[in-house]
Amino acid sequence: MTTATEPAQRIAALREQIREHNYRYHVLDDPSVSDAAYDALMRELRALEEARPELRTPDSPTQRVGAPPASHFAKVRHPQSMLSLGNAFDEADLYAWHERVLKILGADAQLAYVVEPKIDGLAVALTYRDGRFVQGATRGDGEVGEDVTANLRSVATVPLVLRERKDDYSASENQNSSTPIANLQLPTSLEVRGEVYMRIADFDALNERLAAANERIAANPRNAAAGSLRQKDPTVTAGRPLRFFAYAVGPFAGVTLRSQWETLNYLKTLGFPVNRDARRFTDFAEVIAYCAGWMTRRDSLEFEADGIVIKIDDFGQQAELGVVGRDPRWAIAYKFPAREAITRLLNIVVNVGRTGVVTPNAELEPVQLSGVVVRNASLHNEDYITQRDIRIGDRVIVKRSGDVIPYVIGPVVNQRNGNEQPYTFPTHCPACDTPLERVDGEAAWRCPNFGICPAQLVRRVEHFVSKGAMDIVGLGEKQVELFVTKGLIKDVADLYALRAEDFSELEGFGAKKISNLLDAIEQSKQRPLDRLIVGLGIRYVGSVAAQALANHFGDLDKLMAAGQAEIEVIEGLGPSVATSIVDFFQHESNRDVVAKLRAAGVNMSGGAPRARHSDQLEGQTFVLTGTLPNLTREQAAELIRSHGGKVTDSVTKKTNYVVAGASAGSKLAKAQTLDIPILDEAALLELAKPDQAPNDRPSASSTPQASDQDQGTGQLTFDLG
Repeated sequence: MTTATEPAQRIAALREQIREHNYRYHVLDDPSVSDAAYDALMRELRALEEARPELRTPDSPTQRVGAPPASHFAKVRHPQSMLSLGNAFDEADLYAWHERVLKILGADAQLAYVVEPKIDGLAVALTYRDGRFVQGATRGDGEVGEDVTANLRSVATVPLVLRERKDDYSASENQNSSTPIANLQLPTSLEVRGEVYMRIADFDALNERLAAANERIAANPRNAAAGSLRQKDPTVTAGRPLRFFAYAVGPFAGVTLRSQWETLNYLKTLGFPVNRDARRFTDFAEVIAYCAGWMTRRDSLEFEADGIVIKIDDFGQQAELGVVGRDPRWAIAYKFPAREAITRLLNIVVNVGRTGVVTPNAELEPVQLSGVVVRNASLHNEDYITQRDIRIGDRVIVKRSGDVIPYVIGPVVNQRNGNEQPYTFPTHCPACDTPLERVDGEAAWRCPNFGICPAQLVRRVEHFVSKGAMDIVGLGEKQVELFVTKGLIKDVADLYALRAEDFSELEGFGAKKISNLLDAIEQSKQRPLDRLIVGLGIRYVGSVAAQALANHFGDLDKLMAAGQAEIEVIEGLGPSVATSIVDFFQHESNRDVVAKLRAAGVNMSGGAPRARHSDQLEGQTFVLTGTLPNLTREQAAELIRSHGGKVTDSVTKKTNYVVAGASAGSKLAKAQTLDIPILDEAALLELAKPDQAPNDRPSASSTPQASDQDQGTGQLTFDLG
């Protein structure tokens, strides 16, 4: 017979289990149950609460969204001012700040420092009484903020009830600390301060979703986080991918906290996510070195950051240093170099790529950004311009993400003067006047005149002669454009018909240069089959796919005759790649080019698997991104394959490692989102050593390091922190 207390006991047990699973998932990043098992617990809890509504409490995990939409946000006066931070822009500023600290505390003061990346989000304060979340407010002006309690309750990483289990608490986690553990009890009251933010990958996905629904998209993750948190309807906030990091406390009672480092670890134990890259140092030179490292590694973060925060660790010393104006003397923000700037959009021009994609680009008033002068920036596609209402003449925000190609984020609308002109995307190719086409479901417009369009031809020839394809030394963009303009080449095969007399009237081509160029063209005829496949410029077919195709078919004629089903059986090649290959060879013009290449003596067979040096990387899947310091992309791929590993083009949950070099892009970001280990070139070379045992894998500070959390798990992981 069921007693009246049994549902209450089961509900209490379920809530405790779910809170513990949330802690392991959001704070420790170490889930202990599957998503399905977690969902089953939530379903059971909801069912019990629906059957016994009198047992439902506001802090239950089922009640994250329960408030009606607000007509406005009430004002909240902070019990203790939420201060701003002074800024340092170079190492000299950091040393000057340190000297000011020592001047007040004394030159012989024993100092420790806590350092962590500065998240670019929205500052909030969370109030807890007797272990339960009762109020949340934005920073506002530092004295008065807005009550967004209902919305903050919907953020999964904001604990509704503080965690009471202390078995895994350590005030010296990740770093040695001289701060003793004061006590471990729950506070009677506590204000936790931190940042609501949105991960970069989540922001991109949100913008795609908003654009598909014809809703206004956000300019950057910070604006997206702020706008999402300040929604009148908490259910809208609940649908946004918001997260929370705790980095400080305001007023507290019922617990003793004596340092910033102890506070961070205590907050983590209570169930708050804290920055995994926070570090404690006792030597200021180490602080400087850590900050300098982040200046080059900022793109390894999964969220936007605008600098590094440095705090004096000891609360007693913080109190002695005090505050000047609105800035605490005991902390400073070392700002990253600006990668956003505002300038004038002078014009929009379009470029035609080798596959016919027509891409709009912005011509800008020159502006300094990340140490370079920027005059041009990407606008991606027509939809990007339309959704952001970007106009010629606008003052626009330009960003240089990852220190690579700049792009326009959007206009500064409040600086418009009425003279700005809306942009109309062209209906015809600017190079050959062919009507542009757009496939349903794709953002890009294309010129379908593949065989004749001169702009496409220039790009295709550039690709064909590039290092990763036929590697014809001496042919660059200017030479290719000249040959196309003069009518010397009408497709890539015409390169092999060039003769010395064809250059007689071309400026800058002497006898030696002509001889070297013709020799390079002749030598390229013996390139392996996979390089020729790359050079043909088939959509979606890069070096990895080309190698797989060459190994499978061994002959270009067999590949040309293959159907989609035969291509799809090759590991790593999906329907999109197979369709693209079949479509490419169905065009008579492409088959004609292959025939001309064959007649010219270009190698069209081969592709046997390369020599196997070891099984060291057997069963491991790698993805390559960016530019490595010594190895080309092809050489790195060959190294991996020769030791039994596999190289693919896409980052998935099945990827074991991502090898990242300079200017790594979206693949690196996705790897970080999926927590896939990231290697640099040196770490890859170490990993491939045949005598390298798993416990002897690279761990020097210049390469990705094994995480303390993973010792003893039998799995090798890497942490860029």
